[in-house]
Amino acid sequence: MCTGSCAKCLGTTLIPLAVLCTVANILLFFPGGKVAEKNEHITDEVWYFGGILGSGVLMIFPALVFLGLKNNDCCGCCGNESCGKRFAMFSSIIFAAVGVVGAGYCFVVSAVAINKGPICYNGIQWLYPFKDGDYLGDQKMWDLCQSPANIVPWHLTLFALLLVMSGIQAVLCGIQVVNGLFGTICGDCRCCGCCGGDGPV
Repeated sequence: MCTGSCAKCLGTTLIPLAVLCTVANILLFFPGGKVAEKNEHITDEVWYFGGILGSGVLMIFPALVFLGLKNNDCCGCCGNESCGKRFAMFSSIIFAAVGVVGAGYCFVVSAVAINKGPICYNGIQWLYPFKDGDYLGDQKMWDLCQSPANIVPWHLTLFALLLVMSGIQAVLCGIQVVNGLFGTICGDCRCCGCCGGDGPV
Protein backbone atom coordinates (compact mmCIF):
# COMPACT_ATOMS: atom_id res chain seq x y z
CA MET A 1 0.00 0.00 0.00
CA CYS A 2 1.22 3.50 -0.81
CA THR A 3 2.30 5.49 2.23
CA GLY A 4 -0.25 8.22 1.45
CA SER A 5 -3.10 5.73 1.17
CA CYS A 6 -2.01 4.04 4.40
CA ALA A 7 -2.01 7.40 6.20
CA LYS A 8 -5.49 8.18 4.86
CA CYS A 9 -6.75 4.85 6.15
CA LEU A 10 -5.30 5.57 9.59
CA GLY A 11 -6.84 9.05 9.63
CA THR A 12 -10.25 7.63 8.69
CA THR A 13 -10.04 5.26 11.66
CA LEU A 14 -8.84 7.89 14.14
CA ILE A 15 -11.74 10.30 13.55
CA PRO A 16 -14.56 8.07 14.90
CA LEU A 17 -12.32 6.93 17.77
CA ALA A 18 -11.71 10.57 18.74
CA VAL A 19 -15.46 11.27 18.65
CA LEU A 20 -16.25 8.20 20.77
CA CYS A 21 -13.59 9.14 23.34
CA THR A 22 -15.03 12.64 23.60
CA VAL A 23 -18.55 11.29 24.09
CA ALA A 24 -17.36 8.80 26.73
CA ASN A 25 -15.61 11.55 28.68
CA ILE A 26 -18.73 13.76 28.52
CA LEU A 27 -20.90 10.90 29.83
CA LEU A 28 -18.58 10.55 32.82
CA PHE A 29 -19.73 14.01 33.93
CA PHE A 30 -23.12 12.40 34.59
CA PRO A 31 -22.42 9.76 37.30
CA GLY A 32 -24.70 6.78 36.84
CA GLY A 33 -26.36 8.64 33.97
CA LYS A 34 -27.69 11.42 36.22
CA VAL A 35 -26.77 15.06 36.72
CA ALA A 36 -24.43 15.45 39.71
CA GLU A 37 -25.67 17.72 42.49
CA LYS A 38 -22.16 19.08 43.06
CA ASN A 39 -18.94 19.06 41.06
CA GLU A 40 -17.29 17.36 44.03
CA HIS A 41 -19.48 14.31 43.33
CA ILE A 42 -17.72 13.73 40.02
CA THR A 43 -14.59 11.57 40.04
CA ASP A 44 -11.41 13.67 39.91
CA GLU A 45 -9.99 11.94 36.84
CA VAL A 46 -13.02 12.99 34.78
CA TRP A 47 -11.88 16.61 35.19
CA TYR A 48 -8.51 15.75 33.61
CA PHE A 49 -10.36 15.56 30.25
CA GLY A 50 -8.42 12.52 29.06
CA GLY A 51 -11.05 11.62 26.46
CA ILE A 52 -11.91 15.18 25.44
CA LEU A 53 -8.43 16.68 25.31
CA GLY A 54 -6.02 13.75 24.99
CA SER A 55 -7.87 11.32 22.72
CA GLY A 56 -10.26 13.92 21.33
CA VAL A 57 -8.89 17.35 20.45
CA LEU A 58 -5.22 16.33 20.21
CA MET A 59 -6.21 13.38 18.01
CA ILE A 60 -8.20 15.44 15.51
CA PHE A 61 -5.12 17.31 14.28
CA PRO A 62 -3.06 14.24 13.30
CA ALA A 63 -6.16 12.55 11.89
CA LEU A 64 -6.85 15.49 9.54
CA VAL A 65 -3.18 15.62 8.53
CA PHE A 66 -3.19 11.89 7.75
CA LEU A 67 -6.37 12.24 5.69
CA GLY A 68 -4.78 14.91 3.51
CA LEU A 69 -1.42 13.24 2.94
CA LYS A 70 -2.45 11.27 -0.15
CA ASN A 71 -2.98 14.45 -2.17
CA ASN A 72 -0.57 16.73 -0.31
CA ASP A 73 2.72 17.43 -2.07
CA CYS A 74 3.51 20.55 0.00
CA CYS A 75 3.25 22.70 -3.15
CA GLY A 76 5.62 20.35 -4.93
CA CYS A 77 8.52 21.66 -2.87
CA CYS A 78 9.38 24.39 -5.41
CA GLY A 79 8.34 22.25 -8.36
CA ASN A 80 9.80 18.96 -7.12
CA GLU A 81 6.75 16.85 -6.36
CA SER A 82 8.73 13.94 -4.92
CA CYS A 83 10.50 16.24 -2.50
CA GLY A 84 7.17 17.77 -1.49
CA LYS A 85 5.59 14.42 -0.71
CA ARG A 86 8.63 13.43 1.33
CA PHE A 87 8.36 16.63 3.36
CA ALA A 88 4.63 16.04 3.88
CA MET A 89 5.29 12.53 5.15
CA PHE A 90 8.04 13.83 7.44
CA SER A 91 5.67 16.41 8.94
CA SER A 92 3.13 13.66 9.55
CA ILE A 93 5.61 12.00 11.92
CA ILE A 94 5.48 15.08 14.15
CA PHE A 95 1.67 15.05 14.20
CA ALA A 96 1.69 11.30 14.83
CA ALA A 97 3.92 11.94 17.85
CA VAL A 98 1.37 14.48 19.11
CA GLY A 99 -1.29 11.81 18.69
CA VAL A 100 0.76 9.30 20.67
CA VAL A 101 1.18 11.82 23.50
CA GLY A 102 -2.56 12.61 23.54
CA ALA A 103 -3.57 8.95 23.48
CA GLY A 104 -0.96 8.13 26.11
CA TYR A 105 -2.33 10.84 28.38
CA CYS A 106 -5.86 9.46 28.08
CA PHE A 107 -4.59 5.91 28.62
CA VAL A 108 -2.78 6.83 31.85
CA VAL A 109 -5.70 8.86 33.22
CA SER A 110 -8.11 6.02 32.46
CA ALA A 111 -5.86 3.41 34.06
CA VAL A 112 -5.52 5.52 37.22
CA ALA A 113 -9.29 6.09 37.35
CA ILE A 114 -10.03 2.37 36.98
CA ASN A 115 -7.54 1.48 39.70
CA LYS A 116 -8.82 4.19 42.04
CA GLY A 117 -12.53 3.63 41.49
CA PRO A 118 -15.33 6.21 41.52
CA ILE A 119 -16.28 8.67 44.22
CA CYS A 120 -19.65 7.81 45.76
CA TYR A 121 -21.88 8.13 48.83
CA ASN A 122 -21.52 5.24 51.28
CA GLY A 123 -24.46 6.21 53.49
CA ILE A 124 -22.38 8.54 55.64
CA GLN A 125 -20.24 10.66 53.36
CA TRP A 126 -18.89 11.06 49.83
CA LEU A 127 -15.53 9.33 49.42
CA TYR A 128 -13.43 6.94 47.36
CA PRO A 129 -14.22 3.60 49.07
CA PHE A 130 -11.88 1.45 47.00
CA LYS A 131 -8.11 1.11 47.11
CA ASP A 132 -5.66 -0.13 44.49
CA GLY A 133 -8.31 -1.76 42.33
CA ASP A 134 -9.45 -4.13 45.08
CA TYR A 135 -13.05 -3.86 43.88
CA LEU A 136 -12.30 -5.13 40.37
CA GLY A 137 -12.32 -8.78 41.34
CA ASP A 138 -14.97 -8.52 44.06
CA GLN A 139 -18.32 -7.32 42.80
CA LYS A 140 -19.80 -7.51 46.31
CA MET A 141 -17.69 -4.50 47.25
CA TRP A 142 -19.68 -2.42 44.80
CA ASP A 143 -22.46 -2.28 47.41
CA LEU A 144 -20.28 0.14 49.37
CA CYS A 145 -21.49 2.77 46.88
CA GLN A 146 -25.11 3.54 47.70
CA SER A 147 -25.34 6.57 45.45
CA PRO A 148 -25.32 7.37 42.56
CA ALA A 149 -27.05 4.20 41.44
CA ASN A 150 -24.90 1.89 39.26
CA ILE A 151 -21.95 4.26 39.56
CA VAL A 152 -19.34 1.48 39.65
CA PRO A 153 -20.32 -0.26 36.36
CA TRP A 154 -20.85 3.19 34.79
CA HIS A 155 -17.37 4.28 35.87
CA LEU A 156 -15.72 1.01 34.86
CA THR A 157 -17.40 0.73 31.46
CA LEU A 158 -16.65 4.25 30.28
CA PHE A 159 -13.09 4.40 31.55
CA ALA A 160 -12.41 0.92 30.17
CA LEU A 161 -13.66 2.12 26.77
CA LEU A 162 -11.36 5.13 27.01
CA LEU A 163 -8.48 2.85 27.97
CA VAL A 164 -9.01 0.53 25.01
CA MET A 165 -9.72 3.24 22.43
CA SER A 166 -6.76 5.39 23.49
CA GLY A 167 -4.55 2.30 23.29
CA ILE A 168 -5.76 1.69 19.72
CA GLN A 169 -5.13 5.34 18.86
CA ALA A 170 -1.59 5.14 20.21
CA VAL A 171 -0.91 2.04 18.10
CA LEU A 172 -2.35 3.67 14.95
CA CYS A 173 -0.25 6.80 15.47
CA GLY A 174 2.78 4.58 16.06
CA ILE A 175 2.08 2.87 12.73
CA GLN A 176 2.01 6.28 11.06
CA VAL A 177 5.41 7.10 12.55
CA VAL A 178 6.82 4.04 10.77
CA ASN A 179 4.77 4.76 7.64
CA GLY A 180 5.96 8.37 7.69
CA LEU A 181 9.58 7.26 7.89
CA PHE A 182 9.10 5.06 4.83
CA GLY A 183 7.36 7.91 3.03
CA THR A 184 10.15 10.32 3.94
CA ILE A 185 12.84 7.97 2.67
CA CYS A 186 11.03 6.59 -0.38
CA GLY A 187 8.39 9.18 -1.17
CA ASP A 188 4.94 7.90 -2.10
CA CYS A 189 3.93 5.27 -4.69
CA ARG A 190 5.91 6.25 -7.74
CA CYS A 191 9.12 6.98 -5.88
CA CYS A 192 9.21 3.49 -4.43
CA GLY A 193 8.14 1.86 -7.66
CA CYS A 194 5.06 0.34 -6.02
CA CYS A 195 1.37 0.58 -6.97
CA GLY A 196 2.31 0.40 -10.62
CA GLY A 197 4.97 3.11 -10.43
CA ASP A 198 7.79 3.26 -12.90
CA GLY A 199 10.56 3.69 -10.41
CA PRO A 200 12.20 6.63 -8.66
CA VAL A 201 11.02 10.10 -9.54
